[in-house]
Amino acid sequence: MRILHTSDWHLGRTLHGVDLLAHQAAYLDHLVELVRSEGVGAVVVSGDVYDRAIPPVEAVQLLADALARLSEHAAVVVTPGNHDSAIRLGFGANLMRPGVHLRARVADVGRPVELADDDGPVLVYALPYLDPDAVRRTLADPEDPELTPEGLLPRSHEAVTAAAMRRVRSDLAGRGGTRRPRSVVMAHAFVVGGEPSASERDIRVGGVDSVPAGVLRGVDYVALGHLHGAQRIGVEPDADGAAPVLQYSGSPLAYSFSEMRQRKASVLVDLAGDAVGVELVPAPVPRRLAEVSGTLEELLGAAGDAHVDDWLRVVVTDAARPTELYARVRQRFPHALAVEHRPVGGAARLRAAAVTTASDPLDVAAAFVEHVTGAAPSEAERAVLRRAYEDVLAAERSA
Repeated sequence: MRILHTSDWHLGRTLHGVDLLAHQAAYLDHLVELVRSEGVGAVVVSGDVYDRAIPPVEAVQLLADALARLSEHAAVVVTPGNHDSAIRLGFGANLMRPGVHLRARVADVGRPVELADDDGPVLVYALPYLDPDAVRRTLADPEDPELTPEGLLPRSHEAVTAAAMRRVRSDLAGRGGTRRPRSVVMAHAFVVGGEPSASERDIRVGGVDSVPAGVLRGVDYVALGHLHGAQRIGVEPDADGAAPVLQYSGSPLAYSFSEMRQRKASVLVDLAGDAVGVELVPAPVPRRLAEVSGTLEELLGAAGDAHVDDWLRVVVTDAARPTELYARVRQRFPHALAVEHRPVGGAARLRAAAVTTASDPLDVAAAFVEHVTGAAPSEAERAVLRRAYEDVLAAERSA
């Protein structure tokens, strides 16, 4: 069976205030054509379909249209990520047209979407984003020796993902037969070894955000979502010499300047017998994302010629800030999204450290405490800061 793996659409997101919905629609047009032309049997969307829990109406309409068009050619399996509201995305799942499977319930992680082709069954297990604080009780097995005295799983992404995978492997083992069915797990998580970028929302709990790759053993292919760069994650073979293919499809568009060198793609996966074939198909690029640096005179001259049509971060290096800097840059580069003055030499060293989306919120809070009190926060104070930050993240996810 040929499967198309995609994730992290973030419908409704903007880039430095620029509405991306038209570009996201163009990607979905590309996806529909790819499914039709490549003979795809199933499309799996591994989370973060929307950019926030309550998406704009236009994003909801775009998703409805995309699901309708994709399901004309293939089965479609969708599961929520940490940006989505599982309840809102999963609402009406039982009312969806045949071939569209919205899997948002944690209790269903061990119940696959059952597909088939001429070579037999293909089982797709959808793991929605597993927030440890929300699912520690739901996924707890009374026989698990690692349960807390309260009957909860340990408070970590590794513990809850491992519990979900035990349910997956148990279902596979209970199916009997001489050969294990071909199997796919969809998971929205930060797997150890992945390369993050600045536009992914922090999912740390207890100071840890990652899941060891070995936790995801026991299936043929793991369709990962969350990290925005397409990348393969290595995993050591088990005692039988088998190892799953762990692959992030990445986001279809660049959502921050930290992603400007990433190759945006969708993943074509061929499950044939025991072999797993993977091919990255480049996504359409609506407008290149780039950074250009130099003195204002250089940028207004030949150095800027190649970037007039790009979405740009413009870094001006003059020793003194040029007059009417922003207006002159925007006249030269109509698609400039960020303009910064970073003088070279000693002046640059006097600048305060900039707080950006790539900054660690806990480090920023700790630096503020040190600035105000004259001393770095203690471990106990850091624990309070971490708990407060995680409470804010949990409130956002439940909105």
